[in-house]
Amino acid sequence: MFFLTLVFCFILSVLITPLVKKFAFIIGATDRPNQRKVHQCVMPRLGGLAIIISFMLGTFLLRPENPSLLPILIGCSIIIVTGLLDDILELSAKYKLIGQLAAACVVVFWGNLQVVFINLPFGAQLQFGLLSVPITIIWIVGITNAINLIDGLDGLAAGVSSIALITISVMAIIQGNLIVGMLGLIVLASTLGFLIYNFHPASIFMGDTGALFLGFIISVLSLMGFKNVTFISFVIPVIILAVPISDTFFAILRRIIHKKPLGAPDKQHLHHCMLRMGYSHRQTVLLIYAMSAFFGLVAVIYSQARIGGALVLIAFIILFIEIIAEKIGLVGRNYRPILNILQTLKTNTAKK
Repeated sequence: MFFLTLVFCFILSVLITPLVKKFAFIIGATDRPNQRKVHQCVMPRLGGLAIIISFMLGTFLLRPENPSLLPILIGCSIIIVTGLLDDILELSAKYKLIGQLAAACVVVFWGNLQVVFINLPFGAQLQFGLLSVPITIIWIVGITNAINLIDGLDGLAAGVSSIALITISVMAIIQGNLIVGMLGLIVLASTLGFLIYNFHPASIFMGDTGALFLGFIISVLSLMGFKNVTFISFVIPVIILAVPISDTFFAILRRIIHKKPLGAPDKQHLHHCMLRMGYSHRQTVLLIYAMSAFFGLVAVIYSQARIGGALVLIAFIILFIEIIAEKIGLVGRNYRPILNILQTLKTNTAKK
């Protein structure tokens, strides 16, 4: 029954997407090219509806039993309405944030989904206390926006989200968390059906309707799968989502350094930098897919590591991401602290 439901969600998404495309043109939910965007013609941007309809019907067919399911679906509905209004009316960042906070609060307070504590290495325990609510809300809103920010090339957000969903679902099933695995695979099947039309050259964009929904459901599923456990497990979703999280982190850092508003749009995101390096549209997307898959694999390895090995792996990941960011100019051409240190060490070694 479960496998048939996944097939149903995939086929339904494939069949619905062309209808959603026509509907987007009818209501004017289109994305016009400008100096900040890569595409050169008017594109329908309501494709996320196909993913959402397939996911909702798949969930209805399986009806998984979990007390948090209804609050999650209501939170998804708030996010969907927010995305729809933005795709049609182009909401300001303030109103989009209000919608995201409302959806997160429904899940946190009604669904009782909170990161209350984590078990630290060497037997200690970190209790978040009153901070558990804001930490959980920040995680949900942060990941929701991270997926939205990476949605800059054909198939990029859908592909990165699919890789994250595969990793989260498989690890959840291995750990015996079937509800997370089940929901994750339903979203995955629905997203892959849409990706057929969204991969370069895309005929439709997912828009904020799809990007916000995928970010929201991924953030919630990662919390359901890895909350209230060890420090190692707490870091797993961060590793799985390393690409969108690091892109968002460096975007914030870039704007702080250049004294620009945090919400100011620019063409300095990961995919923009790779395009400037000479990679084609398709090559850039596939390389970022490969990065996401690499971090997904690292997350699986990390989950099996002992404390010492896990801490070393975290240090390696942070250093690796920093060097890549400096190499491609993710913060700016002159931002090269680690590379400058390595160059100095290399020069000093050569002199000796």
